[in-house]
Amino acid sequence: MTKNNQNDELVFLPLGGSNEVGMNLNAYGFGPAHDRKWIIVDVGVTFGDPSTPGVDVIVPDPTFLEGENILGIVLTHAHEDHIGALGWLWPRIKAPLYATPFTAFLIREKLRDANILDDVELNEIPLGGDLNLGPFDVTFVTITHSIAEPNGLAIKTPLGTVLHTGDWKIDNDPVVGERTDVETIQRLGDEGVLAMVCDSTNVFVDGVAGSEGDVKVALAALIKDLKGRVAVGCFASNVARMDSVIRAAEAAGRRVALAGRSMHRITAAAKSVGMLSDVKPFLSEQDARVWPEDEILYLCTGSQGEVRAALSRVAEGTHPFIKLGKGDHCIFSSRVIPGNELSIGRLQDKMADRGVRLYTEKDHPGIHVSGHPCRDELRQMYNWARPQIAVPTHGMRRHLMEHANLAKDMQVPETVTPRNGDMVRLAPGPAAIIDEVPSGRLFVDGGMLVEEAGEALRERKHAASNGVLIVSFAMDKRGKIVSDIDVRGIGLPGDEDRPLGDVLDDLAERAENAVRNLKGEALEDEMVIEQAVSRALKKASQQVWDRRPIVETVILRL
Repeated sequence: MTKNNQNDELVFLPLGGSNEVGMNLNAYGFGPAHDRKWIIVDVGVTFGDPSTPGVDVIVPDPTFLEGENILGIVLTHAHEDHIGALGWLWPRIKAPLYATPFTAFLIREKLRDANILDDVELNEIPLGGDLNLGPFDVTFVTITHSIAEPNGLAIKTPLGTVLHTGDWKIDNDPVVGERTDVETIQRLGDEGVLAMVCDSTNVFVDGVAGSEGDVKVALAALIKDLKGRVAVGCFASNVARMDSVIRAAEAAGRRVALAGRSMHRITAAAKSVGMLSDVKPFLSEQDARVWPEDEILYLCTGSQGEVRAALSRVAEGTHPFIKLGKGDHCIFSSRVIPGNELSIGRLQDKMADRGVRLYTEKDHPGIHVSGHPCRDELRQMYNWARPQIAVPTHGMRRHLMEHANLAKDMQVPETVTPRNGDMVRLAPGPAAIIDEVPSGRLFVDGGMLVEEAGEALRERKHAASNGVLIVSFAMDKRGKIVSDIDVRGIGLPGDEDRPLGDVLDDLAERAENAVRNLKGEALEDEMVIEQAVSRALKKASQQVWDRRPIVETVILRL
C-alpha cells in the first residue's frame, strides 16, 4: 500500500444510484486532487418507463471519469443495475474488470453481445478473495442477497477503510451460497471502519426481509397440492428461488421446463460454478408441450409484465409452446417493482381471463421475500461495522435521508447524503461534499447512446402527446404554389361531426394562405416558408384539438 502524504484525500463519488434505486456507478479516489487514482464499483443500468418512449435502457453518464487514472472496475454482483451498463460504458472508461466467478460468467456474455469481449481484461476473484489496486486493498466480503455470489467490499486505504456493502440482507438460510460473513465484518469493525456506503432500499420497512429458506418451504407446500399445469414467474437472477421452485416441482412429481432466455442464461451461469448440479435435466418447451398436465411446471421470465417475456406471451396466447387455461395455475414468486403496477396488472388480468388461478405475495405472503435489508438488519450491520461515517446509497432521496436518520439513531458520528455527481471527502478531516462533477443519464435509443435531453426524445415525446402534421406541396422558382397542398395527420383524431379528412382540408387551406401572405425574398427561403406554415397550422390545431402538433413541411421546387 502506498504511503500517504499531507495532500492525499480519500473521496467517494456516486455517479449513479444515489438518486434512484437502479443504475449504480460509484467511484473511489485516492491521492492529491491533481493526481487521483480511482477505482469504480459497479456499472449498472436502470430501465425506461412511459416518460421515455422508445428507451428501454438508461445508463449513468461517465464523462467525468473519462481520461482519469482508473485502476480497475470492481463488480459486487450480477444484477443488471450493477453490471448491465458494462457493454455500453466500458469503451469510455477502459480499465480491468474484477468479479467473482458467477458474476464473471454473466459479464462475459454482456461483453460478447457488445463485441468487446476480446478487448476487456476480466479477472476472476475467488469468494472472500483479495485484490490490490494501487493505494486500494480490496477484500471481497461474502454477504446474502437475491442472487448468487453477492459481495460487499472492504476497501482499505492509507487514510482508512470503507465498507461498501453492495446489495445485501441477512439470511441465515440462503438456500444457495454461503451465509453473510459476520466474522469478517465484525473484525473490520474492531479494526476501525472509516465509512460505510450502504444499501437504503428497504429503510422504511420495519423488521427483517425474511429468508429464502422460508420461501422454499412455502413454495413446496403450495405446489404439492396443485393439479393441472403450473407456471412460476420469478426473477431469473435469483438462483436460490429457482432452486426452491425446481425442488418443489420434483417433490410434487413434476418436471421443469425453462421459459425465457434469461432463465437459460442464469442456469448456465449457476451450473458453471457448481449450483443446480443435482437437479433433473430440464425439459425443452417443445417436449413439455406434450407432457402430462399434472407433471409439468414452467419456470418463467416476465413476472414484472415485460412485454416480450415468457409470461406475457403466455397470457396473450402467442407463446408457441406454452398454453395455460382453466384449471391451470400461475405463481408470482416476486414483488411488484414500483412503476410496474400497470403492466403486472394487465398481465394478471389476461391470465385470469384464460381461467388461470393466480397466486401472489399478497394472498400467499410466504412465496416471496426481499433481497434488501429492512430496518432491523440495518441496525445489525451498524452494530457489526461501527463506522465513523454513514453514506447511504442505492435509493431515492427520501430513502437516503431516512437512512441517515437511522444511522444517527445508531450513534454514527457523521452522515453524508450525496446526490449523483457530489464528490464526498471521507478523509482527512470531517466528511463533506467538496465538489460537484458532471453527472446525469444517457439513454440507449435505437442502439445508440444519446444525451438525456436529446432532441430525438424531446420530439418523440412531443409527437406522442400532440401528434404530427405532414404538409407537402410543389412551388415554382417564382414562389407560386403549383400543386394541391396535401396535409396528413398522425395521432390526431376526428369524429362524426368533423371527420379528420375535413379538418385536414381546412388546414391545407390555412397552409396555402400562410404561403400566399409571404412576399418577395421570403418566397425564396424555404426555412421562412416552413416556419410560416408551421405557425399557421399550430395555431389552427390549438383551436381544433387544444394541442400543438409537430409540423413537418416538404416543399418540392420545380
